[in-house]
Amino acid sequence: MASARDIRRRIRSVKNIQQITKAMKMVAAARLRRAQERAIASKPYTGKIREVLASVAANARDASHPLLEVREVKQVGYLVLSADKGLAGAYSSNLIKEVLPLIRGKDNARLVTVGRKARDYFKRRGYTIDDEYTGFSEKPAYQDAVMLAELMANKFAAGDYDEIYLTYTHFYSPINQKPTTIKLLPVAGMGEGEDTPQTEYIFEPSANEVLSLLLPRYLETVIYGALLQSAASELGARMTAMGSATDNAQELISKLTLNYNKVRQATITREISEIVGGAEALK
Repeated sequence: MASARDIRRRIRSVKNIQQITKAMKMVAAARLRRAQERAIASKPYTGKIREVLASVAANARDASHPLLEVREVKQVGYLVLSADKGLAGAYSSNLIKEVLPLIRGKDNARLVTVGRKARDYFKRRGYTIDDEYTGFSEKPAYQDAVMLAELMANKFAAGDYDEIYLTYTHFYSPINQKPTTIKLLPVAGMGEGEDTPQTEYIFEPSANEVLSLLLPRYLETVIYGALLQSAASELGARMTAMGSATDNAQELISKLTLNYNKVRQATITREISEIVGGAEALK
């Protein structure tokens, strides 16, 4: 049985950990509020640009653009948005579980990772990572999306990838996030199965030039929206995980305190018994 001193030392250690997890929960909650507002604010714009592009692409039948080209699939690229840090529960592992079935056993699957967690996991297991980016998973800027959109567009136009998919975590609430994979390129076929309005457009100066401006903005907007969703999901998962850790620490402290009191009581009882026994022996 552990001594009272050992139990006191353990209680002190657990209390220190509890203070850290409580502080991390509060920091994540403060950041989550801002990240959630940004993620919610970006949704209407992302949805509208998808709607506009679907309508324009459906009605500009004679236009051509490298990002609309559908070709034989030889190489598939996956842009994976993960976290830079841990202590976020199952956030990173759930995202990796979403990606693994898509690339396992496929020689033509290549990765572009955002965040250290996905990079480290796939690199250790020998998967091909063409590009890796870290340092902005919690606080993405629009310029980060511009950089990623330009990279993926260039790789698709150059023929490095024949299809590109985007995997990120969609934010629903601090306790509910869902890994999601969407097709990023080619854009051709967007709007199929939807009620795309059949509108006659007059393109000025030309349909090709309009698409040349609209398609890069579409990529930037979709990727930026996914970055914001991922950031809110990461912070929500971290807040929830640190809240659970704080509660578990309190429960452990209560059990250790009860155990400490039992040990202390047993020690006092033993000492009293020894004193009484010694007094009886002196009679």
